[in-house]
Amino acid sequence: MKLKITQTKSLIGRKQDQRRTVKALGLKRINDSVVKEDRPEIRGMANKVIHLVRVEEVKEVKEVKEKKQKVVKKETKGGSKPA
Repeated sequence: MKLKITQTKSLIGRKQDQRRTVKALGLKRINDSVVKEDRPEIRGMANKVIHLVRVEEVKEVKEVKEKKQKVVKKETKGGSKPA
């Protein structure tokens, strides 16, 4: 099981430890979401800033890594270069 954590409120005017906790969770701005392992450490961090975030339990999703294909540009003969 994993946790999806979404920042719902701004950090402006919040205590420094709350800002650091949200940053340590990997959140940078409102509506930013991260998926973390369901561990006691992560739950504790989320509970510390529960008034700033929304926490949802999600089933594990297989992450598919897409291979970036290199695009090879073919050089054409002729008037593509200015004289």
